Amino acid sequence: MTTDGEGDDGHETTMGGHHEHGKLFGYIKIGTLLVVWLIFTGFLMSKHEKELTPRQLSVPEGAYRTYILPEPSLGPRIGINFKGAFLSDQHHNNTSTYLSVILQLLYLPSNNSNTSFLSEYDAKYTENITNVWLVPIPSSLDAIDQMDEMTRKHVFDIGPINHQKVTSGKAVVRMRLTTNLEADFPTKFTYDPTPMDTETGVIYAAIVLLGLYVLIIWEIVHRTFAAIIASTLAIGVLAAMNERPSMPKLISWIDVETLLLLFGMMILVAILSETGIFDYLAVYAYQVTNGKVWPLINCLCVFTAVMSSFLDNVTTVLLMTPVTIRLCEVMELNPVPVLMSMVIYSNVGGTLTPVGDPPNVIIASNSHIAKNGVNFATFTLHMAIPIFFVMITTYFQLRMKFKNINDLRFSEPQDVQEIRHEIAVWQRAAASLSSYSKDEDLVRETLLKKVNRLSRSLKKKLVTGSVPAESYKATLEEMKRKYPIRSKTLLVKSAITLAFVITFFFLHSAPDIQKLSLGWTALLGALLLLILADREDIESVISRVEWSTLLFFAALFILMEALSELGLIDWIGKQTENVILSVSEESRLAVAILIILWVSAFASAFVDNIPLTTMMVKIAIGLAENEALDLPLQPLVWALALGACLGGNGTLIGASANVVCAGVAEQHGYRFTFIEYFKVGFPVMVGSVIVSTIYLMFAHVVFTWH
Repeated sequence: MTTDGEGDDGHETTMGGHHEHGKLFGYIKIGTLLVVWLIFTGFLMSKHEKELTPRQLSVPEGAYRTYILPEPSLGPRIGINFKGAFLSDQHHNNTSTYLSVILQLLYLPSNNSNTSFLSEYDAKYTENITNVWLVPIPSSLDAIDQMDEMTRKHVFDIGPINHQKVTSGKAVVRMRLTTNLEADFPTKFTYDPTPMDTETGVIYAAIVLLGLYVLIIWEIVHRTFAAIIASTLAIGVLAAMNERPSMPKLISWIDVETLLLLFGMMILVAILSETGIFDYLAVYAYQVTNGKVWPLINCLCVFTAVMSSFLDNVTTVLLMTPVTIRLCEVMELNPVPVLMSMVIYSNVGGTLTPVGDPPNVIIASNSHIAKNGVNFATFTLHMAIPIFFVMITTYFQLRMKFKNINDLRFSEPQDVQEIRHEIAVWQRAAASLSSYSKDEDLVRETLLKKVNRLSRSLKKKLVTGSVPAESYKATLEEMKRKYPIRSKTLLVKSAITLAFVITFFFLHSAPDIQKLSLGWTALLGALLLLILADREDIESVISRVEWSTLLFFAALFILMEALSELGLIDWIGKQTENVILSVSEESRLAVAILIILWVSAFASAFVDNIPLTTMMVKIAIGLAENEALDLPLQPLVWALALGACLGGNGTLIGASANVVCAGVAEQHGYRFTFIEYFKVGFPVMVGSVIVSTIYLMFAHVVFTWH
């Protein structure tokens, strides 16, 4: 209450100013997004999908094969793509058999203007206009028979003068192929008249990625919408550079395996929550730790870390997030900081084994790394020591961050916070209803009336102050009465299903025993529980699936593949390789470990760690196979595993588990922002990587345990 009329006027003026700023920001946001929409829509409408016609070629033994390129390129750059039994560039030192490719200029007689019927003998003379491209190939027919098909791409630059000769009809470009293989060499060949300039592509890719982070960090739009906008813009940029991908190619970029795993586990958790098991476990944890906050958080985090090392961390987070939220509600704690701590430990625990985190799966399943003695036991043994120390330092960092116990509690009284939470849940329920029928409109109106009543109640509480209830801290017996197991029959059915799913997850590392992938296991588990539960109202279960999280992942997969096509991932790899090659021989191992560890950590905090790990694996193998460098492979593998997995703790979208946890929390009415997570996760990530650096330096540079 105020008796001064001027105070009210001043307040209204301030409110009016804020409102004006809000409106102005809204107009700028809509205007900017409209411009972005116009850009990618314009490019997608004006460019066709890129389709290159493949041709079969056979390079004869002891002779050469030529091919006149059918049409002039749009610029001096010419793309040549081969598909067949090729070796990667890492095998340059391990083979002496190559396919040699060179482009030549055939000068035409002045009277011959029709190049489609040109015979090579009609040409006046030829001139080599590019350097030779040497592509390593297997040294025998038996090796060719056993090789996987590989695509090799190269862009030749014939220069503006030669390009002018071709476009003016004075000459044509001919490709000349030879091989020193003692047999004919078959290959599939495609000619690309409009190859992409990757140097420009990297700049565009960086701008798109920066745009995504601006949208997410400042919460200009929801992160799912931000990912969809960014991925569509990246495809628009590809279209602008004459590399617009076809729809089947776009679909192939989506990692359906991960989406299946998430979808299956979300359905399992939705049905499992109806049994009351999450509430029961929360009360049990409260009982075990005598209601003390830090022992409870420690118990939760260590259990999550252990589970994450043997299951994958996405599954663990899906199972543990509802328990953590109920536990925090029982103990009157803010679930957000506790969830952040839990998901950080989940990523740390997932680093321990080859099945705990997607980057580790990529590393351990690489055939070349497996041949060099990296199996399940070796991997776990080498990861155990650094992960043990990382868990200790992470614990102390989190204790320092939340040293004031009030940081773990709500800033407002519990009853006010409960009303806020209730309003958020009712609003979410109202927003989920469509306007298809009169009944749904009626239900929505009822829900919104409930929201209005709660809002009035909240305003009254804020004005009059909150009166704490005398017996607000319920005793353990009261909690047990309040949170019983609601359906024991459904719990037994859920336990049977979970036993099937978790058993097959464990057996995933032994493909000889069972041949189901993680995605298939989760989907079959979800179907089994739906059959056993005998649910008629499937809509209620489907509505609890985190569709926004699934969409976010799908958009992110497409975005990362598009950025990879634009050359960003390869650029990071090449810069890493150049730095390692530039140092002296005696310090090369230390520098290689440092660069791989820190680059993969920082890159996987801001870029999806799956395509990054795929690229970094190739770099690590290439460095180890380079005889001039004489680097051992295993220390580079451990550096990559620690960097790629622990780096995921750096930002909210750095690891799949972080996004899943944020999505589930949002469904329960608790939301944490990119900045909130960054303040906790990024210092922990830096601390973890410093500990890993010290361990790797002592273990592999000082004591050479490899």
